[in-house]
Amino acid sequence: MFSLKKLLFKAGSPEHLPDDVRAAIEAWRNLPAPELDDAHFHVRYLVIDIVSTGLNPDSDELLGIAATAVSQGGMVQPEDAFYLDFASFDGDSATVDRQLMAFLQFAAKAPLVTYHVPYVGGFLQRLYKERLGINFEPQWVDLAWLLPVMFEEKSHTLLPLDQWLELFGLEAGGARRDAMANTLMLARLFQMLLVRVTDKDITTAARLIDESRASSFLRRTH
Repeated sequence: MFSLKKLLFKAGSPEHLPDDVRAAIEAWRNLPAPELDDAHFHVRYLVIDIVSTGLNPDSDELLGIAATAVSQGGMVQPEDAFYLDFASFDGDSATVDRQLMAFLQFAAKAPLVTYHVPYVGGFLQRLYKERLGINFEPQWVDLAWLLPVMFEEKSHTLLPLDQWLELFGLEAGGARRDAMANTLMLARLFQMLLVRVTDKDITTAARLIDESRASSFLRRTH
């Protein structure tokens, strides 16, 4: 049985990447950033979730990445989705590198939406830095901090994701979901958030990203 942690964080290094991965990295770096001053419904957002063995990006293992797009009028796009299960690569380091690069190509520098950016972003930043030599710093929208700001009538405090799902009537019970199911639930929450922020005159992706940063900063420091 191979060690997944060794596969992800010790088996490769940016200096020894396959030529096709190196070329793909350069092509990705040269991609233009998306236009974030358009109305939300003209922007392709990418809702993302991960699976890990624990909550510490510095010591725990990343097991999978799931993402789905919200675009074209705020619609969830099931056909515009991506899933990585690292255990399925069975110790093949080059395949890990190529699949990590495939995810970056899929994301195409779109703003990323998740629940608890420090958790999700921490794992991804470490993995991309150590394996591909990429400083992974996308534009983030953090539902964990935005939901209590935008839906104070439901809760004005930080809640576990499952409680938000129950408050919105999206899911009852505590059965464990897989990463893609979680991502689809997050996408539905995000659809509701887009309606609410538009009503509050937060009408562009740039303004939503700024609001997410401000909400996180204010609640962490007060």
